[in-house]
Amino acid sequence: MPTPTDDFWLFAYGSLMWDADFPYAETRPAHLWGYHRALCLYSFDYRGTRKVPGLVLGLDRGGSCRGLGFRVRGHDRDAVMAHLHRRETSEGEYHLRWLKMTVGSETVIGAAFVVNHGSDYYAGARPVDEAARMVAQGHGRRGACVDYLKNTVAHLREMGIRDQGLERVLRQVGDG
Repeated sequence: MPTPTDDFWLFAYGSLMWDADFPYAETRPAHLWGYHRALCLYSFDYRGTRKVPGLVLGLDRGGSCRGLGFRVRGHDRDAVMAHLHRRETSEGEYHLRWLKMTVGSETVIGAAFVVNHGSDYYAGARPVDEAARMVAQGHGRRGACVDYLKNTVAHLREMGIRDQGLERVLRQVGDG
């Protein structure tokens, strides 16, 4: 694990790829093993409500995931981590983990937010039709859930990554 003053890598697999609202020095393609990108979290605020939840991404156990690595400078570490904890873990949806990942051609220990199976936000795996219904209905403080999914799929495609599961859900919603 990097020391508190070292630069560190942060793994992004969803909205952080296209909504990086924190200072960083560079980005590179990244690959994480042991977790996969999944529509497995209810959104009761950002992309839905308690009455009409949306469904958003998390890193869930098993498989692997390609995304982006963001290098955060050591002097920005405390501010970036405080901001990301507010953004990503305010309701206990995620746990911060320091995991082995490949960033560019280098293997590093980097930060990643993985789903908290004990949270009431954890939805687990959903059938495509149910996931699509929840994505289509979700609208919250940060906008429509379908826009979140479209942006994520578009950014993955720009990186040459085809996530068949997300693309199936998007097609079912009618926007793929």
